[in-house]
Amino acid sequence: MTILKNASSSIKHTFQTLVSARWMLLVLLAVTVQPQLVEAHGYLIRAIPADRTALERSPARVQFWFSEDLEPQFSAVTVRDQAGQVVAQGGVDGEDRTLLSARLPASLSDGAYVSELRIAFASDGHVIVETRVFFVGEASGDLAGTSGGAGAAALEVVWRALLLASTMTLFGAFTLYTLVLVPAWGNPIHRAGLLPPRVMTRLDVIVFGALGVALAANVLALLQQTMVFFAADPGRVIGEGLWNVVRIGTRFGDTWNVRTLLLVVIAAIHGVGLWYRQTQPALVRPGYAANAWASALLLGAWSVASHAAGSPMLPWMALISDWLHGLAVGLWAGGMVVLTLTLPVALLPYSGDDRRLALLAALRRFSRIAVIGLALVGATGVYNALNWFVTPADAVSGYGTTFFLKLTVVALLVGLGAAHHAALRPERYARWQSAWRRVTAFLPTLRLEALAALIVLALAGGLSATPPPAQSYESPPPPSGEAALADRVLRVTVAPGGVGVNTYDVQTAEDNAARTPIFVRLVDPARDVRGVWHEAEFLGDGLYSAAGADVDQAGEWWLLLADDAGQTALSVEIDADAALLRTRDPGLLNWIALGGILAAGLFAVSPPLRRLVRRLDLSPAAVTVAAAAVLATVAIAAIGLAAAANSASEQERLLNPPPVVVNSRLPNAESLDRGASMFSTLCGGWVGTRDFAELVERLPRLRDEAVYLAVVQEGWWSLPPCAQSLLEDERWDLVNYIRSLELRETVDQ
Repeated sequence: MTILKNASSSIKHTFQTLVSARWMLLVLLAVTVQPQLVEAHGYLIRAIPADRTALERSPARVQFWFSEDLEPQFSAVTVRDQAGQVVAQGGVDGEDRTLLSARLPASLSDGAYVSELRIAFASDGHVIVETRVFFVGEASGDLAGTSGGAGAAALEVVWRALLLASTMTLFGAFTLYTLVLVPAWGNPIHRAGLLPPRVMTRLDVIVFGALGVALAANVLALLQQTMVFFAADPGRVIGEGLWNVVRIGTRFGDTWNVRTLLLVVIAAIHGVGLWYRQTQPALVRPGYAANAWASALLLGAWSVASHAAGSPMLPWMALISDWLHGLAVGLWAGGMVVLTLTLPVALLPYSGDDRRLALLAALRRFSRIAVIGLALVGATGVYNALNWFVTPADAVSGYGTTFFLKLTVVALLVGLGAAHHAALRPERYARWQSAWRRVTAFLPTLRLEALAALIVLALAGGLSATPPPAQSYESPPPPSGEAALADRVLRVTVAPGGVGVNTYDVQTAEDNAARTPIFVRLVDPARDVRGVWHEAEFLGDGLYSAAGADVDQAGEWWLLLADDAGQTALSVEIDADAALLRTRDPGLLNWIALGGILAAGLFAVSPPLRRLVRRLDLSPAAVTVAAAAVLATVAIAAIGLAAAANSASEQERLLNPPPVVVNSRLPNAESLDRGASMFSTLCGGWVGTRDFAELVERLPRLRDEAVYLAVVQEGWWSLPPCAQSLLEDERWDLVNYIRSLELRETVDQ
């Protein structure tokens, strides 16, 4: 009962302290009552029109692509004219959550236009406000777009630092107990946790204190994020229940819910062990082990909402590296803080050699773990930094400054740790005894090391709130053109105009009442490959729009346009640089850093690996067989991968072999008119026959090459070829006309 009373008294005191901290929370909210907008972890990668672009005519819409998904209900774009009047408003695209767009009126007058962007990124919840300018007609004045600030919001830095430090401390407490304290000091006479009651009580205070700080910081996080999303003060956020909208309706809220659930689970597991410590003491040790895994998952929730989620290079590897980095920091820095807080109580009854031996038993075990943690922290830290430091200018950004400040404190922490490590092994490091002799008392310098660890954790929280350097992407303007179709003049824009998904905007001069359907198709003439017909949706003001992923390589493409009156086409050039490059390939340094992570991981598991190796049969015959088996496995895997790749390319070649003859005539209205005239004159006998009807029905499955051979050389079933006397270009005019019957057949059906 004495143990429970002491534990209850310490925990009660801890929670009284946390409750009194509510005033600090209110002060923080008061001084930061105005929601702050900062540059987010995501960034703009493509804008159409680009900033300060001068256009000859009014564009159909403004479009902005970002590196990450946006929150639809908190992101918007407003376009104003130079007098400040709103001319268009828009939001996040329903099909592509990285795209923010607004449709413009059909005919904007000459002048300057400002696009105001309010962008809320889904991964981290950061909100920024930017402007972009474009001109219709001549560019005038010094008007230019503005970017969001590069700093971090003070309140966000506070909750991130508190939450990161507390969750790292939790992980450090549970892993320190399991890997250090029990192996060093464990004794079965202490049935509840194998450690003396005074040590268990101190660990309980640390755990519940860290849980209290983490829960308070988590609440502060939700309030601050809601303030930013709604641009509201704390009174509105709480009074109107806006926080619940963010909690249940955003990705930030999803991550917050998972983090809160894990904190509650950890508190419940630890509370059950404490409650039943007298009647079921065997529950205590498994509870610590279970919470070590739960707190590891808790650190994983950080990675999901960290910079790593928006990494432009190998995002899955960035998440794994960030999680490993968090685990290593928690194991090393978090464990150091908990050890420093626990040692004074644990060593209280001892003196002289007994005190020193007890201290050394714990420090030697922790030193080995700290070395492993340091190796992983260094390797993953280098890899994570190289995700964002691409140019020398990145190092002097706000993110770079914070990073190198953190690195400076880490260097101090490493130096103290190295001195302690050497002092624990004087016989091995005798030559450097002048450096480590001053730390042989351990406890004073351990406190300094723990303080440095807390500073590192606070700086890590600030770093997680500071935007990394935005990647620079320069893209050409989107391909566009104009074509006449009967009495309609169609202005077409393909955006963004690169490989992948594009929108096809067709602007006409008709009013809303006179609209007729328009169909769009993309064709690669060099490969005789064509996409499907897309029916463009009428959006009003004469604007039709469709979207598709038809473009799979750069080069010349034909854009076919058709309505119920006829068909035309124009040529567009797809530029590889116009693709939305949200990722980049790893460079040499990135691969070296990744190798460093693998080496650090092998170092971490080297003790059990060495024990396993000692048990193996290492006779020459066994080693030879094992090496041969490994080489055979690698060879078979390599051959299999090569065969699979070759099979895929061979299948593509068989399905779409290069055409022997290539259509060189753009199927515009003039080509179709010439083809129709020649078809009537030379191929009139085909009309009305069953075989010709079958040819038209099979056009969606035939290439131009097959139609060409039918009209020039081979005929079609009972129909003889009818274009032998024509010149090459005239033959393709005839093929284009026959091909134009495909859409009419499809629409009729």
